Amino acid sequence: MGGVMGKEKSPPPIDDKLEEIRKLTYFTEEEIKEWQASFCSDCPTGKLNKKEFCSIYEQFFPVGDCTKFASFVFKVFDKNRDGEIDFEEFITAISVISRGNLDEKLEWTFKLYDLDGDGYISREDMLSVVEAIYSMVGDGVQLPEDENTPGKRVDNVFALMDINRDNLISMEEFQNGCRSNPTIIQAVNIYDNLI
Repeated sequence: MGGVMGKEKSPPPIDDKLEEIRKLTYFTEEEIKEWQASFCSDCPTGKLNKKEFCSIYEQFFPVGDCTKFASFVFKVFDKNRDGEIDFEEFITAISVISRGNLDEKLEWTFKLYDLDGDGYISREDMLSVVEAIYSMVGDGVQLPEDENTPGKRVDNVFALMDINRDNLISMEEFQNGCRSNPTIIQAVNIYDNLI
């Protein structure tokens, strides 16, 4: 994570929750301890707020504006909706992203796009996320003509996934649509075993 936050009081050790976290993740106890040491080094309070989270994202996407996309990702990490990510929320999300099975990754990704949490991805939900992605990557990526705007990308995804044409994508439609598209599967699995 790299020392982006200021130093404050250290959080309590996680030893009492180690076994619980191990059961919730695909990490070994040793890996969890290493992640926790790094997390505590960067987040001495044991919490990561949205501003700090966005500053971490900026390190990986210095060309574009990642603020909006990072805030969407933050919302998925922040399971209890208290406006901060604690270590358990952080490590469980990292576990799914990097080592989860396809169903877990698709469920996590669905939550990212379902901005209002109603169990469906609307065109507006998807357009907001896709606009944020396009803004984040900036002009550094050349896209095919049929996907060179967020609107075109959303139209293509809805044509693929919205089987019943109700302008909403259910979890089932999302999972089936993703499974039928090798490019989407590759994108969902991009972080496999990197962490």
